[in-house]
Amino acid sequence: MKKEQLIAAFVQLGKLMEQLSVTEEWSGFETGVTKAEFEKLKEIIERQFVYNGWFTKENVLVAISAWGELLQEKNLTDWSGNYSFSNSPKKIAVIMAGNIPLVGFHDFLSVLISGNYVAAKLSSEDQTLLPAFVDCLVKWEPALKERIELTTSRLPAFDAVIATGSNNSMQHFKDYFGKYPHLFRRNRTSVAILDGSETEQEIKDLGKDIFSYYGLGCRNVTHLMIPDSFELKRFFEGVFSFSDVIYHKKYGNNYDYNKAVYLMNKMELLDNNFVLLRESEDLFSPISMIHYHRYSTKEEIDAYLVKHEKDIQAIVGKGYIDFGQAQCPALDVYADNTNTLDWLKELEGI
Repeated sequence: MKKEQLIAAFVQLGKLMEQLSVTEEWSGFETGVTKAEFEKLKEIIERQFVYNGWFTKENVLVAISAWGELLQEKNLTDWSGNYSFSNSPKKIAVIMAGNIPLVGFHDFLSVLISGNYVAAKLSSEDQTLLPAFVDCLVKWEPALKERIELTTSRLPAFDAVIATGSNNSMQHFKDYFGKYPHLFRRNRTSVAILDGSETEQEIKDLGKDIFSYYGLGCRNVTHLMIPDSFELKRFFEGVFSFSDVIYHKKYGNNYDYNKAVYLMNKMELLDNNFVLLRESEDLFSPISMIHYHRYSTKEEIDAYLVKHEKDIQAIVGKGYIDFGQAQCPALDVYADNTNTLDWLKELEGI
């Protein structure tokens, strides 16, 4: 198959995803599916919460909408334009995480757009959404059937592996896949840098970077760097519109647990009844809690970013990623800052 055929199939998927994210009603065959198929996809989206309590309909649609915007012909062509479609394809195993909906989609797309075959090991936390969209891709471009394998159990034979998981998973990945060419990804998180000049809207947008997917993604902000003079009341007021997160059972349980543990240990917290603020230079924070620390100079900011470079996925703030855009990376923004297409291109010589 040709790259142009593959791009056309993903462009059609983008149109379908956009339609699913903006309306409950089937708009016609321009979506690429029948009304019955559209209704089935809606049901699968609704049922994600049954399989994974974090995957609310709202969060699933946020992920689908983001991919719908990205899967445009120009985006796909510009992104992959400098890479040839492999004439000697390899089978790449992709071990997918399940922390947020479709979190492994970029790796899945990267393997296919490079002309390789993908064998995806689905997370038990996210094992029905991608297969539903793969069925659509195969319907539009039948040649993809032999290029895609999805499994929830044992992987078929493969030539190289991309694996994403927790820091605790790294040893497992090394033990089982270390002998193959590999790209391993571990935990990362994101930080926001405020300078005190932020508008009310910008702080509200920062709330998206914190609370989207309940803070479970590597692009979710878990640490704030604020100037010495910054009043935290501004932050609490700015993100108040996200207070409904406390009514989600899993998030609420994390909030209650963390509040109890830290208070029992006589550790000082700031609390607005749906998120906890703790002054700490620790980069990672538990679900429902944000760490913050104050700075006096730009040099202090730079030193902190350098110190935690290997653990930071995204930096939000003026001069960095715009507030509210942490969860909207372009196709050429890669997890762990490792260019997946470059890595796949290097495999051709192996």
